[in-house]
Formats: sequence, structure tokens, C-alpha cells
Amino acid sequence: MKDIFSYNVDINKNAYLNWRTNRHDHIHNMLVIAEGFMSSALLLAKQVLTDNRGKRADSLIFPILFNANHGIEVYLKAITWSLNILNNNTGKEFDAHHDLPKLLKQVKSLVDQFESDTEKLKTFNTMIKPLENYLEELSSKIEDIRVTEEGTIKRYYRIDFSRYTLGNLKNKKEPQFYINELENVVVDMENFVEVFEKIHKSLDRIARHYLYDFEEE
Repeated sequence: MKDIFSYNVDINKNAYLNWRTNRHDHIHNMLVIAEGFMSSALLLAKQVLTDNRGKRADSLIFPILFNANHGIEVYLKAITWSLNILNNNTGKEFDAHHDLPKLLKQVKSLVDQFESDTEKLKTFNTMIKPLENYLEELSSKIEDIRVTEEGTIKRYYRIDFSRYTLGNLKNKKEPQFYINELENVVVDMENFVEVFEKIHKSLDRIARHYLYDFEEE
């Protein structure tokens, strides 16, 4: 068999990893990846709505949610990086963790720091609202708060829920939230597409807005 990293004679059957990216523009490159993950989640979700033979949605929902959440993460980190440049926060790019509510909180703080126009702030807050609502719902499912042996409260953000049915918690494997539920844990795929199309559009517009502001300076 051929190598995976090889050419097809029909260029429309090739995927070019470095066609859309730019070696001199790392924030732009992050947006290429973010757009890819978010778009793939939506494409899979729409495909399921068209053809759900064998109830394959029940297995495809895991990569769908993983791709959607990773897309959100990369968008937020790219926005953070642009805003840190615009706010002259020298040497800062973005935090390396995967806690989406924390990443969004940081973005909102940086936007407040940068924007002096009340109308622009109002527009930003309106655009980001669907994402805020989703992350609040997601946190109610995957946030695990426990008291340590020392008596302190520790918060675990189990974003690996769509990657593994068992996740590391307090240095041991524990089932994810949906494993031990007696009732069905369900995602309405039509609603998923409606919500994430809004989230995708808003994050992409915000990310490119601040990237262009940075590049024009």
C-alpha cells in the first residue's frame, strides 16, 4: 500500500496540510485548525441527520463533541493571543490548559481591557452568549468538585469525557458522567447543529476581527 503522506494524481483527492497555513503567521495557523475541527463536527452531525442507519450517531457523537470542543479551545486560545498583543501584554500568548470556561473568562477580561467602545462590548457579549450558555451546560455535566484528604476543595474539569469512557480523577480511573446514568444521556442532533453553527460563526468572526486589528497595527 502507498504511504499516507503521498500524492494522488487527482489534486481534488489530496489534502494539503500547509496550503492554508503560513510559516510567519502562527495565530492565523491556529484559526485554520480551529475552523477544521469545528467544521468537521458540524459536517458529521449533518451527515448523521441525513443518514443514521445502525444508529451510528451513538458512536459518532464522541468525535463530534471532541472536535467541537477542541475547535472552541483553539479559537479561544487564538483570540487570547491576538488580544494579548493588542493589549501589549509582552511575552504572553495563551494558557496551556483545556478548561474552556477559564479560557472564555480570560478572553472576556482581555476584551474588556482592550475595548473602550460600549457598543463594541455589547456586540461582543451578544455574540459570545451562545458559547457561554453551552459551556455552562457542559460544566454541569463534566465538572467534578471534591474535598481532598487535606480538607481543601479541588475542581476537576473532565474535558476528556468524549475521548475515554474512563478518565483520570484523583490519580485513578473513574467512569465519565454518562456511564453510570440509569436514564438515557441524549444529544438532540438538530439542536446541536443549530447551536454550534452560531458558536462557530461568532468565534470565527471574533477571532478574525482581533487578528486583523493586530495585523493592521
